[in-house]
Amino acid sequence: IMWRDIKAIYRNAGRFALAFPLLFLIPVLVEMAQHVVEIQAGMYLNEAGAKAAEGDPVRLWFGFAKTLAIGLPSYWFVRYLLLGDPARAVRIEWPAIGLWLVVFALSAIQAWWSLFGPDFLAPMGLGGPIEDAGTGIVLQVAMIYLTVWTVAWALGNARIGPVRSVAIMNGSFWYALGLFVAGFVPLMIPHYGLAILAVVWAPSGLDWALMIADSLVVGFLALTIAGSSALAARRAARRKGVDLTPARFSAKEAAPA
Repeated sequence: IMWRDIKAIYRNAGRFALAFPLLFLIPVLVEMAQHVVEIQAGMYLNEAGAKAAEGDPVRLWFGFAKTLAIGLPSYWFVRYLLLGDPARAVRIEWPAIGLWLVVFALSAIQAWWSLFGPDFLAPMGLGGPIEDAGTGIVLQVAMIYLTVWTVAWALGNARIGPVRSVAIMNGSFWYALGLFVAGFVPLMIPHYGLAILAVVWAPSGLDWALMIADSLVVGFLALTIAGSSALAARRAARRKGVDLTPARFSAKEAAPA
């Protein structure tokens, strides 16, 4: 079953990119804008240039914008996978768009905090790599258990909130984790690999070609991440007999989370 879901994620990511190129290009263009800043800062000249440009404030702000751009297509691609109607999937529908914007705003705040916010652990002497890794693991686990909530709200189903999402995801954690890894790692390898190649090997004339290729990879990564969430939520909901869409809920299912 997992292999079938993985194939569906990547197959539909390609179909979505071809059918709705403007939506696909949102993260691609923002990623390319960040690469323009990096190239101008000399990030891909050599290892010294990469280290010098790594903490550049302008680059960090473009990195934040890229994080937001990666999350933007999730509204449309989740609906594309789960509604079965491509025309409806790309509509801006109420209350779906309002609910999704709440989730998106919370994600944006978390992304901003991770880049620019104060470290509350540092004054206690706990701001080292081990503590940071532990915090990251806790956040990732929480995100998996909240997957059903984030997907249901993109579909316009306000009846599934964070608490109910945890209950629905109970028993589906490892399947969801496997889907997330499958939707993330295969594209992160070329994403980092192209950057390393530009720094340590490629002549400067090839940097632009490598960065264009990398930007396209990021565009597909935005879709496969969203697709992993959508199919993980769908499987968990089916196991618990829950309909993620808002239209066909029974009176019992309509109870608030």
